[in-house]
Amino acid sequence: MAIVTIIGGQWGDEGKGKIIDHLAKNADLVARYSGGNNAGHTIENDYGKFALHLVPCGVGWEGTINLIGSGTVIDPDVLIDELELISKNSLPGEIFISEKAHMIMPYHIKLDQAEENDRGSEAVGTTGRGIGPAYSDKISRNGIRIGDLKDIDLLQKKISKNLNFKNKILREIYETEEISEKEIFEKIDNWQNKLSKYIANTEQIIHRNIEEKKFILLEGAQGALLDIDHGTYPYVTSSNSISGGSLTGLGIGAKEIDKVMGVFKAFTTRVGEGPFPTEIFGENAEKIREIAGEFGATTGRPRRIGWFDAVAAKYSTKINGLDSIVITKLDILDHFEKIKVCTAYEYKGEKLDFFPTDPEILSNIKPIYEEFEGWDESTYNLDSYEKINEIAKLFISKLENILDVPIDVISTGPSRNATIIRNELI
Repeated sequence: MAIVTIIGGQWGDEGKGKIIDHLAKNADLVARYSGGNNAGHTIENDYGKFALHLVPCGVGWEGTINLIGSGTVIDPDVLIDELELISKNSLPGEIFISEKAHMIMPYHIKLDQAEENDRGSEAVGTTGRGIGPAYSDKISRNGIRIGDLKDIDLLQKKISKNLNFKNKILREIYETEEISEKEIFEKIDNWQNKLSKYIANTEQIIHRNIEEKKFILLEGAQGALLDIDHGTYPYVTSSNSISGGSLTGLGIGAKEIDKVMGVFKAFTTRVGEGPFPTEIFGENAEKIREIAGEFGATTGRPRRIGWFDAVAAKYSTKINGLDSIVITKLDILDHFEKIKVCTAYEYKGEKLDFFPTDPEILSNIKPIYEEFEGWDESTYNLDSYEKINEIAKLFISKLENILDVPIDVISTGPSRNATIIRNELI
């Protein structure tokens, strides 16, 4: 049928989980291609409400294959807990893990937290879950992959070799406690027992589904503005969260992708450190945060709040090659007297209509806003575009015109049914 990549267009937390869960009703396969348990994709369905950190959001539909691709990094303890939660609640999707996905080891977590603590006032806002150090080991060719669980003796040798070096760093650089070999070895049998049945050559599975012309969704994590290459470096994640990451993170060719969809909130949020041009404080920020429940699904940290940044969004449409846009949380803007959209920046007296990725410039620009009338009529849980009030429609139309990409889907609440499909996706 088609292959659709779905990415977050902002700094993450855009509501990708809900959208992927909704679209997965008709999908044969959903594949996660990057990141680790620093992501939190919340879905709400007939089985309950779940914050998924590693398993793709198609797991709530019967007959859907869910792949965790080679571009991800996996904390085996976290994945085991998530799989047990899925089993306990009888979520029906089938799950496979790429044998080439790298594992987050206990020393990665320890190193991540020690390094972030050492940065002091220059901390980048990492979740402290070992994501960065795991990707570092992958790139330096010292990584340990999920497939290594097939040979425990060889795995233990790899761990011992790595641990000697990691403990030297912990002891001599960060002056903190070392990780014991025994602590890790005691976990291995449980990892093997609980995960082995899911480990597979996922490239074969996805290639077969492509050949059979199945409907496939490729699930991004975090957001495009956190991409390691194209985001607000160094305040970024450790992987390629843009649409191009789906190719390398799953082992498929560029020509196979039929459509790229970007998910954006009707406002903007960010977690952790880093520049945020449209950040707001005070009454409006608190109102949005409380109504929308803007607290991290992974960390629980309160998210920073800002108005919709159309300059950053336009940049995101370009680096992802977006064909289609999803606007989520439109209902959160109900009952605001005025709503703002940033359409340009000002830097040292000069107007900028592009997104500068230099953090020094981004930290010192001023947003130039276009102000819109708000609306009092509720959009919550609406499932048809015709039911939306005219003022809210004008807001959607303006965003569509600025971004020059059709807004095909609008989310008006957390449930599956609170979704408006304006245009056929395929």
